Amino acid sequence: MPMLNDRPPRPTDAELEILTVIWSRGASTVREIHETIQERRPTQYTTVLKMLQIMTEKGLVLRDDSERAHRYAAKQRKEATQTQLASDLIERAFGGSAASLMLGALAAKKSSKRELAEMRKLLDEMEGGKK
Repeated sequence: MPMLNDRPPRPTDAELEILTVIWSRGASTVREIHETIQERRPTQYTTVLKMLQIMTEKGLVLRDDSERAHRYAAKQRKEATQTQLASDLIERAFGGSAASLMLGALAAKKSSKRELAEMRKLLDEMEGGKK
C-alpha cells in the first residue's frame, strides 16, 4: 500500500468545526473563528488559538503572519476533506464498500428530491465511465 505522506491527517471533530468556519468565512483570524463558534456553543478564545496552532503543525491549516492578526486558511478544499473523510469511513466502518455506506446513509436520513437527483446523475456518470 503506498504511503500518502502528502495527505493531511483526518481532522478531529473539534478541528472539523474550525475548518467548517474557515470554509464558510474564508481566511480568518482566531477572534473571527472564536466568535463564530461562540454563537453556537461556549468556547474559550485560548482553546481556539491552541487548536489552530496544532492544526498548523498537522498541516490542516495555513497561517499568514504578514499582519499583526494572523489569518488562518484551510490547506485543503472542503470537498477534498469530505472525500478523505468518506474514504476513511468506508474503510473503517463499511469494509471498503461504498455501496454499503450509501445504503446506510440513505437509510439513516431522508434525502431531498434534489439530492436524490444528484446521486442518480453521479451514478449514471460512473456507470457510463464518465467519472
